[in-house]
Amino acid sequence: MKPLNQSVLNGPSGSQNTSNSSARVLRQFRLIFSSIRRHFQTIEKVAGVGGAQIWALSLIAQTPGLAVTQLSHAMDIHQSTASNLVRALLKAGFIHSEKSVNDKRVAELYPLPEGLKLLKKVPGPYTGVLPMALGELAPETLSSLERDLDALIKKLDVDEVSAQTPMALM
Repeated sequence: MKPLNQSVLNGPSGSQNTSNSSARVLRQFRLIFSSIRRHFQTIEKVAGVGGAQIWALSLIAQTPGLAVTQLSHAMDIHQSTASNLVRALLKAGFIHSEKSVNDKRVAELYPLPEGLKLLKKVPGPYTGVLPMALGELAPETLSSLERDLDALIKKLDVDEVSAQTPMALM
């Protein structure tokens, strides 16, 4: 087996401290993603549907008559993604849709008893553990995190569309 080159062990700068910091931050990301994955796996195991569907269902239950456009804004996802979630919830019999009295082009979404029953047995938070945790951070911590993650994102080859994909669907 060929020994690892020192620059691979220490990172591009050759600094052991940078390497250790990078490794610690990488472990932090692993812990975050593991926590997210475990939460969504628990939801899917209990509910039989994915976390994004549960989140959408919870929003519809909180705001009966919600339109797909409003749902996509509330979840910060693309409207086509929201439409796919709604289609799955309709097919499963968790919600129903009615044309708006005010605008026949708009479908209003309402929870069905089966959907409400499902929400009662699913562990929260419905939005997922990461949005909940971010919402609990102090504003200055959140601003700092946003700046720091923006710097990291600039170093990556990112797919901008993925920013509007629920983590439960990734």
